[in-house]
Amino acid sequence: GDTAGCTFCHTSPEERCSSCHRRHQFNPAVARKSEQCKTCHWGKDHRDWEAYDISIHGTVYQVNKWDPTQFDMSKKLAGADYVGPTCQYCHMRGGHHNVQRLSTVYTSMGMSNADRGAPLWKEKRDTWVSVCDDCHSPRFARENLQAMDEACKNAGLKYTETFKVAENLMLDGMGEPMPKDLAPDWSGQH
Repeated sequence: GDTAGCTFCHTSPEERCSSCHRRHQFNPAVARKSEQCKTCHWGKDHRDWEAYDISIHGTVYQVNKWDPTQFDMSKKLAGADYVGPTCQYCHMRGGHHNVQRLSTVYTSMGMSNADRGAPLWKEKRDTWVSVCDDCHSPRFARENLQAMDEACKNAGLKYTETFKVAENLMLDGMGEPMPKDLAPDWSGQH
């Protein structure tokens, strides 16, 4: 099941038009809506949709998405003048189809404590800031990138600390597996 779930998204989505454009309704206006990204980028392993949806950008989108004067999805991304950014507006800037080209360094795959100031990431981070510059000042974008760095660093340390506590409990013979009837399901609910 996990393999099928991973393979669905991780087999070159850029080469598979139906990842964003829907199979039986190939409409670019549909592909420009943030909900299309939700197909793959939500849930326990990819919380990108949830993060966007509760952000100020996501809130502006949700409130105004039905108003064509605020979000005219019939216009190409290069000519779009949205009241707030969609996923596509930032990650596919100008209509470029390589979504990862304008992604940040953040990932849950072992990179949470990466040195984001390393020269390796400088060009990617500068490009990220330049996307934010479309609407915000460069200082604002850099300060928010720094704040995200700190939040990821702190979360990574807490994550590591949590596993150390659990490991010590197990070593002391005090850690018992959670009873199946009390274990949370995949969404964190009981």
